[in-house]
Amino acid sequence: MSLTRRCCDEAVAEVGAKLLVVDDELFLRDAVAASLRFLGFGVTAAGSGTEALRLARDCPFDLLILDVMLPDIDGFEIVRRLRRDGNLVPVIFLTARDAREDKVNGLTIGGDDYMTKPFGLEELAARVRTVLRRTRPAPADPVLAFADLTLDQDSYEVSRAGRHIDLSPTEFRLLRYFMLNPGRVLTRSQLLDHVWDYDFGGSSTVVSTYVAYLRRKLASTGPDLIHTQRAVGYVLRLPRPDDSGAPDDETT
Repeated sequence: MSLTRRCCDEAVAEVGAKLLVVDDELFLRDAVAASLRFLGFGVTAAGSGTEALRLARDCPFDLLILDVMLPDIDGFEIVRRLRRDGNLVPVIFLTARDAREDKVNGLTIGGDDYMTKPFGLEELAARVRTVLRRTRPAPADPVLAFADLTLDQDSYEVSRAGRHIDLSPTEFRLLRYFMLNPGRVLTRSQLLDHVWDYDFGGSSTVVSTYVAYLRRKLASTGPDLIHTQRAVGYVLRLPRPDDSGAPDDETT
């Protein structure tokens, strides 16, 4: 049986998630893989970008843990190719590159988290669980809920604190994508890909415009739930004590 077939058929423990760990450093790769297997995850390991790309294309992993500085194809390029294929598998980048622009780049191209080396295995496991909670498919309940906000995917009705909120079709799709990804910072590119058609020919500033429309409608019945992550994108989350009273700046 091939490695690809084995990774697809591998039985996993109660955690129920299949992970691909990619790093060219054998000791680190084995340590990460062993610790995650101990916690009950199904783990496949790869030591090169070429192998990682093949496995990620052939097997439905729940999460990639991906080194950026690989000897053949770097981690950023792997994610770019997967996203061009339409593969939206979540990704945690591991890297010794700790510059802010590297982190922003990794998140912008479709990464879900970014850890710099050296790191603790316990922290990595916690981040794996956090990303999986955000990204694994939810039960097929047509009603999505976040805080006091509900969205019915069948009736196209939205309400907050029991009060109906009238949304345009685009605003509804935008809110739906936010509610499918609570707590996850979404880039403008991700929002364009999932809310607007792929052949949409307008400017990406349309995202900021519709986020502003949606934010105002939701804030009419309660505090802001959509917040700007500067230079990265937007996130649906509960307000924090350090949030200002005014809406976040729309420019990112």
